[in-house]
Amino acid sequence: MHVGVPKEIKNHEYRVGLTPQAVMELVRHGHQVSVERDAGQAIGFDNAAYQAAGAKLVSAEQVFAEADLIVKVKEPQAEERARLRPGQVLFTYLHLAPDRAQTEDLLASGATCIAYETVTDAQGRLPLLAPMSEVAGRMAIQAGASCLEKARGGRGVLLGGVPGVPRGKVVILGGGVVGANALAMAVGIGADVSVLDKNPDVLRRLDAQYGNRITTLYSTASVVEEQLCGADLVVGAVLIPGAAAPKLISAELVRRMQPGAVLVDVAIDQGGCAETSRPTTHADPTYVVDEVVHYCVANMPGAVARTSTQALNNATLPFVLALANKGARQALGDDPHLLNGLNVCAGQLTNASVAEALGLPVQALEQALAGL
Repeated sequence: MHVGVPKEIKNHEYRVGLTPQAVMELVRHGHQVSVERDAGQAIGFDNAAYQAAGAKLVSAEQVFAEADLIVKVKEPQAEERARLRPGQVLFTYLHLAPDRAQTEDLLASGATCIAYETVTDAQGRLPLLAPMSEVAGRMAIQAGASCLEKARGGRGVLLGGVPGVPRGKVVILGGGVVGANALAMAVGIGADVSVLDKNPDVLRRLDAQYGNRITTLYSTASVVEEQLCGADLVVGAVLIPGAAAPKLISAELVRRMQPGAVLVDVAIDQGGCAETSRPTTHADPTYVVDEVVHYCVANMPGAVARTSTQALNNATLPFVLALANKGARQALGDDPHLLNGLNVCAGQLTNASVAEALGLPVQALEQALAGL
């Protein structure tokens, strides 16, 4: 199969779909790989490394024109969507639920679009979302601590405190992969941390791991309100796979937060968990609403692009190999977990959560596969 890797064009996005090591694996399996020139240059994966791995260096136009399978990181931008064609397979993060324009373009393209974020495993987890969720969770505390500095609009609070001075209060909404990694970082720097979740098993696991170094709370509207009003840093770490994030933080609640408090909404890829959240970029990452600093960068892991690329490739490469070795129809048919990643197929929407969020009709995965 001919596999193509374009350079990411989203604002300050330096990750790349395949590392040179991953390209070498595909070439060893007999596949042809085209990589856009300078696709990984910014993070130390130079053109020579891709050539040594067996890739052909081409233009963006050639990647989309020649490849049967396109491997990316972020959702295709409008100019990339215009280059997709019927029968082509796109494998990347999509996050379609809050993005009607992208969804409509992908439906019109006739391409088969498989989303990293809805591929599952035998335990019902999201193995291709997990690496970036780990990075984003850890970065949330790092970014939030920086935003709390007075020069950046924050309260002027040091999360770890100093002897004789209270520690900063961190509230984490959600104890999944993002929340657990944010928690690890917040505890590590000595903050006063509370984590909220609706799953008692998640709270028990975190309590067993950290004991009295953290506070675990069952999430209700009143508990969210009470905790946020006293927080220095709030991390929105909620996720409903494939669907729009629930709005747990109302605009009224934001108005009641402390002046200079910081909200890092990691759920922004799925629309955000606050009514006041809107996507930002690494070039202009924050804005202020009612004296609360909002950090809502939609591709947070892109800031540590080399680490993120390597972690993502570790998770995606087995699926890329399966798609290339077997072709999309057989690979999807052989693996129900990969099939769960199918969001768009030959002009049909195949993810029920996305369809519900956008008010569009949905085709059953099995029917879509039969017609592929």
